[in-house]
Amino acid sequence: MTTQQNERDEGLAGILASLLGADFPVAFRAYDGSRGGPQDAPATLDIRSSAAVRRVLSSPNELGLARALVAGDIEIEGDIYAVLDLRGKIAEAIRRPHAWGAVARLVGRTGGLRRPPEPPREEIRVHGRRHSRSRDAAAIAHHYDVSGDFYRLFLGPTMTYSCAVWEDPSAGLDVAQEAKYELISRKLGLAPGMRLLDVGCGWGGMAMYAARHHGVQAVGVTLSRAQADLARRRVVEAGLDDHVEIRLADYREVDDGPYQAISSIGMFEHVGTDRLSGYFSRMHALLAPGGRLLNHGISRAAGQHPMGRNSFIQRYVFPDGELQEIGEVVSAVQHAGLEVRHVENLREHYALTLRAWVRNIEESYEEAVRLAGPGRARVWRLYLAGSALGFERGEIEIHQTLAVRAAHGHSGTPLRPDWDRLALS
Repeated sequence: MTTQQNERDEGLAGILASLLGADFPVAFRAYDGSRGGPQDAPATLDIRSSAAVRRVLSSPNELGLARALVAGDIEIEGDIYAVLDLRGKIAEAIRRPHAWGAVARLVGRTGGLRRPPEPPREEIRVHGRRHSRSRDAAAIAHHYDVSGDFYRLFLGPTMTYSCAVWEDPSAGLDVAQEAKYELISRKLGLAPGMRLLDVGCGWGGMAMYAARHHGVQAVGVTLSRAQADLARRRVVEAGLDDHVEIRLADYREVDDGPYQAISSIGMFEHVGTDRLSGYFSRMHALLAPGGRLLNHGISRAAGQHPMGRNSFIQRYVFPDGELQEIGEVVSAVQHAGLEVRHVENLREHYALTLRAWVRNIEESYEEAVRLAGPGRARVWRLYLAGSALGFERGEIEIHQTLAVRAAHGHSGTPLRPDWDRLALS
């Protein structure tokens, strides 16, 4: 049998199977009609055009595969986690010397060394000075100025886009999100009449919860106009407009302290390494003596490198997002004059939260496409599932860091934590 006849018989899927090895657990179906991989595979990669291969060969890392998936050149059928769990193996296989023959055949079959297709329109590059107010606003708008109905589809009625707190995996997403708000409220020691500032307030969930259940006067700030508009409507609908104010503003613009408590939930990733000192100094300035800050943010594990600017997350999800190592966060808090009182890692809780969001988006995927478009729906499915794996593996973590602006040596915090019981009253 000639080499040309052998290539015709095995097809594109067969070449990929030989490249990635006999133990590769995912199946392939290619646009030339060929199939490869195990018949009982938990997932199938449906390769719909030669553009998919050209994208991956031109960027043999997560960005090339991400572009092919977002553009729809490859579709995932079946278990998305089984595919994303193998992200590194594809790049590793392409670079092995014994795979060069298969790579050469892929190049010949698809024109893989030609200029790759243009990136999908969902890919973004922000401009201007990094972490300037205008650039931060543009980055936030890219992520959050999407239909509120799209977010509600996978977040559920609480519209809470941050890690929930689970008493057990069967608790249910909505219950777990309220448990998170209650945990934060207790750590902050919220009481009737207090002023609470919620930095990066999203759609108003924490501010509304704290006003309804703890009687505070809450101010929430966000850089997303779409979030602010929807949050204000939710506040009015809940009858809390006398207790909750939502502002379209940067945290650097807040100047009406003091506040007895500040919560920052899921916005810390946008601050930036070079801005940590200024961020925590601003929190210190806004707190009353004895006031508490609860910083709830994703962290990179010790030894993990910062997110590269060519990563999927940077190009499609959180442009300019930066993760800090928790030791660096604690040091930055204390250098700003705040006293750290408690640190808690909720890594497993975020993995559960993300898997719940993935289930929601997959169960209503056609509606997600209708609301946000096919490209953006693919981005969110990939992002949520990939992040779940990252938390499960310990590659990324999430910490709640409680700090206080001590007054004359008095912290006002309990001798032992009084917030461990999560059951809602």
